[in-house]
Amino acid sequence: MNRRQLKKNIRYGAQYIPFTPNTILWGAAVWLCYRLLRTSPVKDAQEGTDSFSGMILLMGKVALWFVAALVCLSVLSAFLSWLHYLWLRKKKDYRLQVRFTTEQVRGKKNRLYLETLLPGVYRPLLGFVQGRLFYDDYRMTDKFPLLSDKRKGRGLRREGISGRSRLLLPDIREYQLKDGFVYFEDMLHLFSLAVRQPLGGQFYQPPVLTNGQDQEVFPKKTETPEVRIDQLRRMEGEYLSYKDFEAGDDVRRIVWKVYARNRELVVRIPERFEPYASHLYLYASFGTAMRSQWAGEGYLREMLNYYKNRVWTIYDTLSRKEWELRYIPDQKYTVPEDLSPADKAARIISNSNWQRDTPVDRYFNPRQGAVLCISSLVDPAALRTVLEQCDESTVVYFIKLSGAFRHLVAWGWLRRLIFLPPKDRLTRIRSRWTFSPARLQLQKREKEIEQLLRKSNIRTGIL
Repeated sequence: MNRRQLKKNIRYGAQYIPFTPNTILWGAAVWLCYRLLRTSPVKDAQEGTDSFSGMILLMGKVALWFVAALVCLSVLSAFLSWLHYLWLRKKKDYRLQVRFTTEQVRGKKNRLYLETLLPGVYRPLLGFVQGRLFYDDYRMTDKFPLLSDKRKGRGLRREGISGRSRLLLPDIREYQLKDGFVYFEDMLHLFSLAVRQPLGGQFYQPPVLTNGQDQEVFPKKTETPEVRIDQLRRMEGEYLSYKDFEAGDDVRRIVWKVYARNRELVVRIPERFEPYASHLYLYASFGTAMRSQWAGEGYLREMLNYYKNRVWTIYDTLSRKEWELRYIPDQKYTVPEDLSPADKAARIISNSNWQRDTPVDRYFNPRQGAVLCISSLVDPAALRTVLEQCDESTVVYFIKLSGAFRHLVAWGWLRRLIFLPPKDRLTRIRSRWTFSPARLQLQKREKEIEQLLRKSNIRTGIL
């Protein structure tokens, strides 16, 4: 067992320890108060302070005993609630139920929420019930509260306690749920009685919307004549689509191979051009021509999060147009069929990763693709091949990944050294990015890509 695995096992096993840092702090405070109140009053008959000092000490003792009684009552209530839940779990197999939902806040940002339910449990008097999840390689979330009484329908009968909390995870991707814990705590969080909750499944952190550019786009492919446009668009036909033979059809288009095999008369639908369009195809390449060694893993992960947010912003902008939008991924991923097109696209984008198997020239189809998203890691040679095949109706969005680390250097160092410690991975690596050799390589690649886009005859948007 290596050091990293040992650290994870210790952190996981520490959840069963009933004592918290508050136990030591409040224990020291109670001992200090006891020593102060135990000191006998100084008798000074001449100044008449005997009765006054005795009154102060008496009031202090009463307050101390009152607080101690409340704390003891809360601790006892938390212990009884913990025992009651252990009995419910053994007799009725009651477990923590979790459900993940994503919501748009003010139409701008997708947020991941966790909805929980613990059946049959009563909250401790003046206490708390909290939970925690373990995911992937036994990383853990912050504690989330379960404070609301859940009732069955509109009646008064309790079903249990529930909670709803927002989850903040480091990366935009899918996570594997491994385990969970429920904690019964008193009013001062002196004791935390844990109960393990076996959990499983997957959930994902969705991308969020950012500021973007709205380019004028037109579909290149027509599947159904729905929206009329000023330009002719190709309709599927010939060797791609067939239909049953009807009276009036050209007998020269009968597919005799199908008739010989199935004894069914079908005819080819001829390819034609009509002034209609129905679908807008969006391509977003996650291909990279750079090796992972040139930049640290933290840099690449933050670049990936930045790129996913921009791609999702472009998708959301295009989905508001009159065309039906279709997102074509460059990686295979299975999503539930009952999801809406937007939810499917959000989930596929969230689970996409940097890849070297499918370069942009093998991924993008210039005949049907109207919009292409590329990053600073794209292969310039493959991009040059794609641009040579595109016409002026193609829109290419160039997402500059250096923007993921853009910040005010002086203010960043000031906050780190004096005011606030780094709160997340992005905050920590922003200051290092200024002096990283990877920054110069990325800027050089971005200048090369911008030159290729300027020399082409296509419309571009730089984010």
